[in-house]
Amino acid sequence: MTTLDHTHDPSARSWLASANVPGTDFPIQNLPFSVLRSHGSNEAFRGAVAIGDQALDLAALSATGTIAGAAGEALKLAAQDTLNDFMAGGPGAWRALRHALFDALKEGAASQQAVRACLIPLVDVEYRLPTRIGDYTDFYTSIHHARNVGRVIRPEDPLTPNFQWLPVAYHGRSSSVVISGTNYHRPHGQAKLPGSSAPVYTACTRLDFELEMGFFIGPGNALGHPVPLAEAEQHIFGMCLLNDWSARDHQFWEMNPLGPFLGKNFCTSISPWVVTMDALAPFRLPFERPADEPQPLAYLDETHNRQSGSLDVQLTVNIESAQHRQQGLTPAEVSRTSFRHQYWTIAQMLTQHTVGGCNLQPGDLCGTGTISGPTPSEAGAIVELSQGGTRPITLAGTGEQRTFLEDGDAVILRGWCERTGAARIGFGECRGMVLPAIS
Repeated sequence: MTTLDHTHDPSARSWLASANVPGTDFPIQNLPFSVLRSHGSNEAFRGAVAIGDQALDLAALSATGTIAGAAGEALKLAAQDTLNDFMAGGPGAWRALRHALFDALKEGAASQQAVRACLIPLVDVEYRLPTRIGDYTDFYTSIHHARNVGRVIRPEDPLTPNFQWLPVAYHGRSSSVVISGTNYHRPHGQAKLPGSSAPVYTACTRLDFELEMGFFIGPGNALGHPVPLAEAEQHIFGMCLLNDWSARDHQFWEMNPLGPFLGKNFCTSISPWVVTMDALAPFRLPFERPADEPQPLAYLDETHNRQSGSLDVQLTVNIESAQHRQQGLTPAEVSRTSFRHQYWTIAQMLTQHTVGGCNLQPGDLCGTGTISGPTPSEAGAIVELSQGGTRPITLAGTGEQRTFLEDGDAVILRGWCERTGAARIGFGECRGMVLPAIS
């Protein structure tokens, strides 16, 4: 587990004024990574770190020679057009570069002039996926979401027998993982309408979002060699926001007897900035399982995971309809919850993924599954908020009603961490918009 050090000092300030503005997502204590270039240019994509309202171009910084030694070698890896090699470098490389960047950006840094020349305004950049995602796995680890959706599918027995014993997951489609801001067309597929004897082929009529987080794999493991829970977080680089768009009518029909296929493989959106596990250290919480519920089996139980395996990340979902945009209105918040409600930790997810010998690789992406809290307003999907489409929700500002998403709806996920005695850090946003189905 990551321990606190000088880079987590809430009183630390940067020489860049925008990094010190209250409420910024990207203070000096954060330093998340992405891959970007100047918007509309033919420049090569390269690694970057967010600070205030600027992106620090790591390729340009590496060329200055201001950061040397182990941190300089890590900088060269992080400056590439993907972060795979940097993620493969492991916690030592990650921490060396974090400390060097912190020192270069803090007030009074001797290298301020050279570093300032490497900044690009965030409003002037475009992003691409931070890694070559070889594989994508999506978990199902919110007991509140599982019960809410289970009541729609199996009202008499909403929770599957295995849910409280292992982190359930399915293998997703890495080719359709897209960066925030990418819009997509409503998908087609088979659906079986209530009371019908045969399915129909149709554009999705029950399109949904899923509020999730993603985590990126750092060093991999060899085929046949499971990762023990005590070592799991050494293989996790950091986290992002993730929207697992879902075609519920297609999904519920096809999931007999296997897992999601067309209902999930048409689009998965992630935010561009990856917040490192080091940055998240001040927001760890104990992993607690109620005494009257099944306790994890021995391979999914470990002292440090019990002490600080959970994370408190605040999360919101907003819907921006076409009317919101036309009238210049603020998007309507439809959900607010926290990642602390997940039934399993990300370390347990990784260990479960490898227990059979599966080999993870640097840059692989895992989704945490929908994040829902214990109250109705904390639901992380519209199928929960509308109780399976039976109770429309009303969008603030326009008064429009939704049971599922309509064409022109943009969904915006946001996340941040804050607590007394720590600097607030954010994840930015994850945005995508529904386009009409291609006929």
